[in-house]
Amino acid sequence: MVETSEMGLLDFVALAADKLAVPGVAVGVWAGGQETFACHGVTSIANPLPVDPDTMFVLGSVAKSYTATALVCLAEQGRVDLDAPVRRYVPELAFPDGMAAVEITVAQLLNHTAGLDWRLGVDTGEGDDALAAFVAQMAELDLIAAPGARASYSQVGFNLAGRIVEKVTGLTFERAVAELLLAPLGLAHTGFFLNDAITKRFAVGHNADPEGTLTVVRQWKDTRANNPGGGVVSSAADLLAWARFHLGDGSGVLPDAALRRMREPTVELKGSTLGDAVGICWFIRDVVAVDDSAATVRTVGHGGSGNGQFAELLLVPERDFAVVVMSNAGPEHGIALNQAVVKWALEYYLGVVERVPEPLAFDAKRAGEVVGRYDNDLMTIAVVLAAAGDGMTIECRIKPEIRTASESELPPDLPPASFGLLPGDGDGYIVTSGGLNGQRGFFTRDDSGSIVGADLAGRFFGRVA
Repeated sequence: MVETSEMGLLDFVALAADKLAVPGVAVGVWAGGQETFACHGVTSIANPLPVDPDTMFVLGSVAKSYTATALVCLAEQGRVDLDAPVRRYVPELAFPDGMAAVEITVAQLLNHTAGLDWRLGVDTGEGDDALAAFVAQMAELDLIAAPGARASYSQVGFNLAGRIVEKVTGLTFERAVAELLLAPLGLAHTGFFLNDAITKRFAVGHNADPEGTLTVVRQWKDTRANNPGGGVVSSAADLLAWARFHLGDGSGVLPDAALRRMREPTVELKGSTLGDAVGICWFIRDVVAVDDSAATVRTVGHGGSGNGQFAELLLVPERDFAVVVMSNAGPEHGIALNQAVVKWALEYYLGVVERVPEPLAFDAKRAGEVVGRYDNDLMTIAVVLAAAGDGMTIECRIKPEIRTASESELPPDLPPASFGLLPGDGDGYIVTSGGLNGQRGFFTRDDSGSIVGADLAGRFFGRVA
């Protein structure tokens, strides 16, 4: 995308942000025992202020790392058993499948193996009872798999994990996280509420209108019940401090051994952009270092998406390295920028390069098996043959009925993108254009060999007849 040789971090960030038309970006790197920050652009195109290391962005699902760490803290204090059933702490938990409510464990929430769907499209308000009301709504949620049977990324699971924090501590989720983590670590530019940010400098999101022009979004962040799964706001300086904490600087909050356990694989991921495995919340991937030995290097991280804002946090523990990126533009802009910065930083500082797999040549027979519609509670994937009949496109859209019913602003849909199947017998695929460029997933078959679902970004979509 942008030439990386003979270029420093700030130069690369500025050039990449301008090329991708991202209004503002904040980057932090920890390498060689030093912090380096590169900030470029503005907080808002409507009311612009320069982005700096203390500018607060919405982190989206990077928030899951705070929720998981809070539960690990409670486990170290002997107040939570991660292997215990969730019902020990949330006895009112219920599902249509009664046994599932009995069987799901705390640990399964934290590595996405509880069998829960991605999201639950309800808004339970901004009061202190938001999480309790959210969990009550889960009584209507069908599972996509038996607990422990497979990994499938779930916001619902982490919101339920947040309710465990509330029940065990007797505090609201946000106050518990502040007392367990934010205050002891001195993270003064990290919080959950508008009041945490409005007296400081903060970025707003931007999405493209139908003509492709970026405009300021009006919903700054998700609902309160989604705080455990996606509600943290933070700055580059604080997020890099959070990364350093997880590299082993426990700062008296957690012992190094507990932090290391969070980075150990608990379940394998199949054909996923998220990683090769899941630890306790963290996504784990082994990539190739080309600096001197072509050895495999393990990365540990998490990404996050908000309404017109995107964040990335990546650790390389064996190299004592971390990179964090936050940007304030929609997926075709922000995601591409974040990925480019992380890729550049890994190569520039560590000589580490992740090789992107090449799709197979178009095969009409295999294409015929996967063409169709797949959906979950909120979104639909359409896999369609290209007009010329020599390729396929994939389109991911929020369901029209969800848009119609929503009282809040939802991000725009992405246009169809080209994609191809990958070598091997695992039914893997890769998106090769558009805002999802580089995303990998796979198709799921039943015992008879028929394709019954598709995974995208770790989320399961069932095939629609």
